[in-house]
Amino acid sequence: MLGDNQIIMRLVLTVVLSGLIGFERQLHKRTAGLRTHILVALGSCLIMLTSIYVFDIYRGIANVDPARIAAGVITGIGFLGAGTIIREREGIKGLTTAASLWVVAGIGLACGCGFKRAAIYTTILAVVVLFFLRYAEIILFPDEKEKQHKK
Repeated sequence: MLGDNQIIMRLVLTVVLSGLIGFERQLHKRTAGLRTHILVALGSCLIMLTSIYVFDIYRGIANVDPARIAAGVITGIGFLGAGTIIREREGIKGLTTAASLWVVAGIGLACGCGFKRAAIYTTILAVVVLFFLRYAEIILFPDEKEKQHKK
């Protein structure tokens, strides 16, 4: 069984890591920003912690697979992400936000099961992709970015 300190540390780590990604989305005025990203990851972390708890209390009594609940989270987040995608005449908006919500759900699951290093590395890589590659796209694909800014 996990102790209170482990549970709190995993929840706090989830808030910090998903907050970094949510902060980037908030900076760029996306509809799913800081709070949304934190809540998605925090909920995922809680679900993973609950899954581990259920696995612990039913060990030897029933056949319980903690990964099944995590798979349900990823499916559910797909529906939430789909709600952020908007089709317009000029194209589709919200795909990156939907993807970032899906990633923070994974970060929350990783924190929940104690896979801290993977959660931290994923957060670093996601922030690099979201923040820094935005500028690389402007340099590499200036025509596409001009069209998007004129909307």
